[in-house]
Amino acid sequence: MINFLDKFFFRSNNLDFISQSIKDLTKKTPAFKIFEAINSHSSESEIRYVGGCIRKIINGEKVDDIDLATNLEPKQVCEILKKNDINYFTSGIEHGTITAIKDEYKFEITTLRKDIITDGRHAKIEFSKDWKEDAARRDFTINSIYSDKDGNLFDPYNGKKDLENGNVKFIGDADKRIKEDYLRILRYLRFFLNYSKHSHNLEIIKTLKANIGGISKLSKDRLLDELKKIMKVDTLEKLSRDKLSLDLVLMIFPELKNLKIFSKLTSINKDLLKKKDFIVLLSLIIIDETDNTDYFLYRFNISKKDQKRIKIIDNFYKEKINSKTFTANNLNKVFYYYGKEATIDILNHRIFKSKRVDNSLKELIEYYENSKVLVLPVSADSLMKKYEIPEGKLLGEKLKKIEEEWIKNNFKITDEQVNNIINN
Repeated sequence: MINFLDKFFFRSNNLDFISQSIKDLTKKTPAFKIFEAINSHSSESEIRYVGGCIRKIINGEKVDDIDLATNLEPKQVCEILKKNDINYFTSGIEHGTITAIKDEYKFEITTLRKDIITDGRHAKIEFSKDWKEDAARRDFTINSIYSDKDGNLFDPYNGKKDLENGNVKFIGDADKRIKEDYLRILRYLRFFLNYSKHSHNLEIIKTLKANIGGISKLSKDRLLDELKKIMKVDTLEKLSRDKLSLDLVLMIFPELKNLKIFSKLTSINKDLLKKKDFIVLLSLIIIDETDNTDYFLYRFNISKKDQKRIKIIDNFYKEKINSKTFTANNLNKVFYYYGKEATIDILNHRIFKSKRVDNSLKELIEYYENSKVLVLPVSADSLMKKYEIPEGKLLGEKLKKIEEEWIKNNFKITDEQVNNIINN
């Protein structure tokens, strides 16, 4: 049962297009099955959209994740999901979060909570039945907006109004909220860059700086996750031109030395860069002539695959390069040893670091995108059969020399060259 005061004072029918967008989200995703399962459990049970998905709908952005809040405890949520054949996992259950999975969609369902003890990194929580109490523990007014499946908003801190007016406000005292979780320093900067329509409140900046030391309490994984959310081309462009935000970000991530590159992008490169992934963006920002890249990779837990991608680019640009470096003859070696992705990463890095549009680099990317992986045309089996070389060390040495000759001759080799290598 929805509390009467809750319904009377805090619910509002949003503008038609927002309400319709929320209804569409319900209809076009399996969310309606979760709403149906929870809401029909009892007369008291209820579930609502919350946070990012509502914020993005109000702001006209694409919704890429769906968070839900419920007045049921996690064990009850699991029982209901199981009963309704909805898969889930419980890795966040200690924080009250169950992740439901349906038709390749993921829905984070979190029980209403209140904080009992906070230390800047973790919070000891207690489950609640009170929607206003749950809203009060959230960081910013624009993240404390809830909605039922039909687009009726519950907005106790006027987050919709703040979002529309471009005001990024902490709920309650900023210093207290930051000390509850120091990641809110970075979250504030991200939301300011994405949503603010005003100049910085210097008192807020002062508060952020006063608490910057608390960042050291946070896990590297949480910091990296938040950095990935900042790593959007439009956000980075605003960051590169906002001195107060830039100073704070560099206090936290001093390795992001090349952020200013995003203030000088051509419109063409900007559009191209929006299609690139986190690793391409990161490589532009951290790679220089020093060991800066190594230090960033030491600090943060990036996957081995992504570390390798970045190091290939880093090592390539530590060599002496010029315009003649970027030809198919030279890059074929990279293509052979490291593959298509590495070659295209290196070319992209050059394009986005350049001050002018270089169509020859774009042509090379297209060439490698459509090229097959180079394969040595001579195999161990063929050498054993044709030249009666037994399997062993000698065969390996001959095959290695053939490969070296093939690479040296721009991946071409004749039968005569193979004969000379075998017979010498």
